[in-house]
Amino acid sequence: MIVRVMGEGQYQIDDEVAKGLNELDEQAADALEAGDAERLSELLRRMAEQVRTNGARLADDDLSPSEAIVPPDDLSLDEARELFEGEGLIPDLPA
Repeated sequence: MIVRVMGEGQYQIDDEVAKGLNELDEQAADALEAGDAERLSELLRRMAEQVRTNGARLADDDLSPSEAIVPPDDLSLDEARELFEGEGLIPDLPA
């Protein structure tokens, strides 16, 4: 899976990392629903760190489409509500 960390670039991650991101994504959706901006920011930081630490950075000129996007951790609650419509930031893996 290719994940874009907004403002940084794209990373290739494996299914195990994607599963962990999906769990953080669900927690971020819960924080958003609760209106907890501080918790949401913390979870977005953790998601970006997971990608940076466990993913392989793609070249800046690589035009592969991103399957998921990790927004910046200073995202407002209103901005987050727009992004989290549907299934969240990280798509569920096929069963």
